[in-house]
Amino acid sequence: MLGNLIRYLDSVVARDPAPRSRWEVLLYPGVWALFWHRIAHRLFNARLFFLARAVNHLSRFLTAIDIHPGATIGKNFFIDHGFTVIGETAHIGDNVTIYQCVTLGGSNPTNGVGGKRHPTLEDNVIVGSGAQIIGPVTVGKRARIGASAVVTEDVPEGATMIGVKARSTLVKAETYAKEFMPYGTPCKEPCEPVGSQRVDELEEQVAVLREQVAALVEANEQLARKAEKPGKPACKGV
Repeated sequence: MLGNLIRYLDSVVARDPAPRSRWEVLLYPGVWALFWHRIAHRLFNARLFFLARAVNHLSRFLTAIDIHPGATIGKNFFIDHGFTVIGETAHIGDNVTIYQCVTLGGSNPTNGVGGKRHPTLEDNVIVGSGAQIIGPVTVGKRARIGASAVVTEDVPEGATMIGVKARSTLVKAETYAKEFMPYGTPCKEPCEPVGSQRVDELEEQVAVLREQVAALVEANEQLARKAEKPGKPACKGV
């Protein structure tokens, strides 16, 4: 169990450049919301619906994240910041990342039958802040949902969806993002030390380039001075 927890915390650190250690991740509301949901989901599957709801309400009070006990969630699920709503029949795969104020909402079936009402997010999906995914739609693997997009239809694998109503950008995720990069920044270590180290490297390169430029200027000046000296006459007495 401890190994699973460490692997989960490491997966969050890999997707968020902010924390400096695993201990910080343990304070994230999304981590605690997932912890409480695991308990509520087991109670729900055991048909202890009232207890499951009680745990759900406690979690929502503590984290401001509302995950219905019936929702099915895979491994390494990460809610960044929170204020998210996930419906009862939602199904979330592995390594899914959701930013703040996202709703995985349900549609109202016209036939009166409950059934599957909420979205399915397959593995490695990223959902931007404020996005609304409504109804029993499927978001394919490695798809990206842009901030504030409203998705009401199935999303192909690797697609990037933006706008209201969401439409594809026609650029597949595989063409520009082989691995998850939080905020488009490859921050495997804290950003500030990495940034300062990179600045130092660039300053050294600039210093070398300045020396090379100065040497070239000096060489050109020497050639110009030689060219200005009067040459000897080709034939004497002419």
